[in-house]
Amino acid sequence: MESKNYHEDLAHIRSMMERSSRFISLSGLSGVFAGLVALVGSVYVYFVFKREGIDYFDGKRNVFSEVLVSELVIIGAVILILAVFSGYIFTARKSREKNLQIWDHTTKRLLFNFSVPLVAGGVFCLGLLYHDFFVFVAPATLIFYGLALVNASKYTFTDIQYLGYCQILLGLIALFIPGWGLLFWALGFGILHIVYGLVMHRKYR
Repeated sequence: MESKNYHEDLAHIRSMMERSSRFISLSGLSGVFAGLVALVGSVYVYFVFKREGIDYFDGKRNVFSEVLVSELVIIGAVILILAVFSGYIFTARKSREKNLQIWDHTTKRLLFNFSVPLVAGGVFCLGLLYHDFFVFVAPATLIFYGLALVNASKYTFTDIQYLGYCQILLGLIALFIPGWGLLFWALGFGILHIVYGLVMHRKYR
């Protein structure tokens, strides 16, 4: 009996230490929803190209007008806002279910470590747009987003770093296959998020 209590106490202490050092309320469903939003956005962009007379799969490198680039940036911003908002909703719900605070010092450290590479990447992409290097925007978003995930993984589930490595790898490959950024974007932000979200939901629900 004493041995059982000893092990239960150790498990409780480990759980408390984990809660104090890692944010464990990330919801896998938020990853699934973000992936679905990204896929819908990618399909929408494909039809925007069609509307402009651009056949994305013809293999030709197209020059986009400033109006079209502005529209693509707005679509990307809407997708990002929807993904972040859904992530907050699902994560807040999971925090309530586990009776955990969603905003504490661990959350602040997680967001700071996630934001630094992400903000740097956002400014870098604005620089690419400013100098008309549109073809490198999609690879850059994948690479910097992957770096942000890897950097933040030490303050939440370590599994998230594998999603980050995959995003970085996709971005690096996309650098050498210019003109297919939308496809890599759909794979990275769409398919990988859905797969990651399903795995996380099954593992930590």
